[in-house]
Amino acid sequence: IIASTLSGGERRRLEIARCLASSPELILLDEPFTGIDPVTIHDIQDIIADLRDDGISILLTDHRERETLTITDRSYIISAGQVLVSGDAETVLSDASAQALYFGKRFDKGSIIEGREAFGTRGMDRDAA
Repeated sequence: IIASTLSGGERRRLEIARCLASSPELILLDEPFTGIDPVTIHDIQDIIADLRDDGISILLTDHRERETLTITDRSYIISAGQVLVSGDAETVLSDASAQALYFGKRFDKGSIIEGREAFGTRGMDRDAA
């Protein structure tokens, strides 16, 4: 199979598999949820959570806060080149500046906090952006 014929989700899985071939301690994932369907997003979240649980650090950048904050242990919101807020999902989601500048008035942090339970994210030391 030629990689260019794969769907977006299949490409994400291939990208991760290629990383794992070198037995990494850290994997950088740049917008892994972009251009893939919701079911595949959940599959990729599961893969990322499994890698984290296996002791592989993940540095993840993405604009999809719901999908990202659900699986990260530590997050950073960056605005104008400066770290606006950092911490666990609860800290980041509760920050008034992050809410005003990034999440918006209608953002529901409760659904993300509840969604985290499915991934067992409880105070690990790995970082995500």
